[in-house]
Amino acid sequence: MNVEFHPVSWAVNSNIYEVNLRQYTKEGSFRAFATHLPRLKDMGVEILWFMPITPISKIRRLGTLGSYYACSDYVSTNPEFGSVEDFRWLVNQAQGLGFKVLIDWVANHTGWDHIWTIEHPEFYRRNIDGDFYDAHGWADVIDLNYDSPELRSSMIRAMRFWVETCGIDGFRCDMAMLVPLEFWREARTTLDQIKPLFWLAECEDIIYHEVFDVSYTWKWLHVMESYWKKLTDIQGLCQVLYYYSHQFPSTAIRAYFTSNHDENSHSGTEYERIDEATLPFTVFCCLYDGLPLIYSGQELPNKKRLLFFDKDEIDWSQPFQLHDFYKTMLLFRKSNPALLSGDPQRNALILSNTSPEQIFSFIRRFERNEVLVILNLSSDTRSVIITGQTLAGAYRDVFNPDAPDFISGQPLLLNPWGYKVYVKLNA
Repeated sequence: MNVEFHPVSWAVNSNIYEVNLRQYTKEGSFRAFATHLPRLKDMGVEILWFMPITPISKIRRLGTLGSYYACSDYVSTNPEFGSVEDFRWLVNQAQGLGFKVLIDWVANHTGWDHIWTIEHPEFYRRNIDGDFYDAHGWADVIDLNYDSPELRSSMIRAMRFWVETCGIDGFRCDMAMLVPLEFWREARTTLDQIKPLFWLAECEDIIYHEVFDVSYTWKWLHVMESYWKKLTDIQGLCQVLYYYSHQFPSTAIRAYFTSNHDENSHSGTEYERIDEATLPFTVFCCLYDGLPLIYSGQELPNKKRLLFFDKDEIDWSQPFQLHDFYKTMLLFRKSNPALLSGDPQRNALILSNTSPEQIFSFIRRFERNEVLVILNLSSDTRSVIITGQTLAGAYRDVFNPDAPDFISGQPLLLNPWGYKVYVKLNA
């Protein structure tokens, strides 16, 4: 009988911040990153996801420093970042401030000179010529063979090392759908016995929610981009959300994002891909039914593509224009019971309005708590009235509490690409 898994309690009203350690500081180290912890704490960040911290293969390395995702040893650290002891120190520092720590786990493949290629070559898949290979054509990695029980056991032992040695709180599992679901089930069953862990899957396969707490929302990312390019409309946005709500389990938690390391480096920053729609869509990603996922530098915002295989430091000397923007949403999200994830009673309800071609509006409710979100997804100033759904009473502007309260039934004026977030008074 399969074990039924449940998310750890601290995750369901939280948020995830992806740390690109190499590019985060001049030193690119665990200890240098720690100087940013108080700022991130003030911003409301709660879960820190570190891109892979393991050493990088040298054979067939891309660029000067290589990809984090071409591992050469699962139980040691990239010496550029520091030692295992340095990382354990960082985890202790972060957890002492109230953060939870995830590490990126790359289980589908390793780099060409991983220690297993010598010690356990039977752990790898071979092509018709008998050589190591990668089925996706990625030049710097080779595929592992999950038909091998010994590989599965070795991989779980490696994951256990980080839980027991450094006290991490969970895993972000790279390209999770390329690894058999039964392996993940075995890994979670084993590792959750040490401590309850948080499991984030980089995949959008529905069945993987049998094991994972949270999955990605690539369909939403792509439909946001299509909307900006005028290849779809608000109805197209709603169709993706309808698919999510009707095809995924009602308790499935999804991670919404406008950028991450892949998108930034390979497809462009959010300002290249959705430009002026970035802020309203960010409000959506933070307050819709799911967990917000924020990438290193979005709080500036960073508007450059970061090199993936070479040093390319984020410029933290510029003003933090969006620190308070994120802080407002993350702290509000944490404090309002209507914004808890994974509970069908609190699912978002899309609302009708008088500008359905330009305005996207939704509400989240739980008991007497209500959060109303209205997004102007157009370059025009729009006056809108929410219709087709009873809103009763007064609502306070979350971003501008000193503004006059919004009274249900009144028209509301939104600036181009503007956004309004309201909380029901007397809740």
